[in-house]
Amino acid sequence: MPVMLSLPARALLCGVAAVALAGCATGRGAQAPPEASPARVSLADVKNTQDAQAQELAPDVLVKSITEEVVAILKQDKDIQAGDPKKVSLLVETKIVPHFSFIRMTRIAMGRNWRLASPEQQKELTDEFRTLLVRTYSTALSSYRDQQVNFKPLRAKPDDTEATVKTEVKQPNSPQPVTIDYEMEKTPGGWKVYDVKVGGVSLVTNYRETFATEVKERGVDGLIKSMAAKNRQGESAKSGKT
Repeated sequence: MPVMLSLPARALLCGVAAVALAGCATGRGAQAPPEASPARVSLADVKNTQDAQAQELAPDVLVKSITEEVVAILKQDKDIQAGDPKKVSLLVETKIVPHFSFIRMTRIAMGRNWRLASPEQQKELTDEFRTLLVRTYSTALSSYRDQQVNFKPLRAKPDDTEATVKTEVKQPNSPQPVTIDYEMEKTPGGWKVYDVKVGGVSLVTNYRETFATEVKERGVDGLIKSMAAKNRQGESAKSGKT
């Protein structure tokens, strides 16, 4: 995996990943459903509520609200701080995943090879890339350590359909902040993130060379199988910690 992946992950973890987003607003989202009734609120219900709220928010407001809520959850939930994989995954799925445009992210990561894939292969690629990124974010969130996020003024017009939300993340015991830029697009479901740049380095295009090599050597199906195998290894490793 590209070396720079640790940076975006660290960004997420500081809440900046917020953009990764999930519609946060208060610490109320920090509590997981009661053990006795885990099906009381479904992920679909949460997603529908978040989509409705997200449609009303400007991109910078959305990222900031998500960051604040995710950070509040990380600070309050001792299980997440201890690395509980189920709670971390739930947080990522409900608070972060709904605000990413995984189809566009996969298309960018694939570059011109995206056109070589059939519609079915494109779906499989998107699903596997999504799983890969979710695992990256989950690992990052488990490592949260009191980072501070500062937001830069948004430079965008009301009718713009794309925008860049710029932030700086101050790491504990480090005088040099890390810049995190969220590239976002306006969709019918609200603003979505399609790339995260850490220190000017793109999270998405960071995969392009690896993907291109896989496609050249093994074809699109070979890349899908390789991603699926790595994701299964990641799931096995996570299960081994439970």
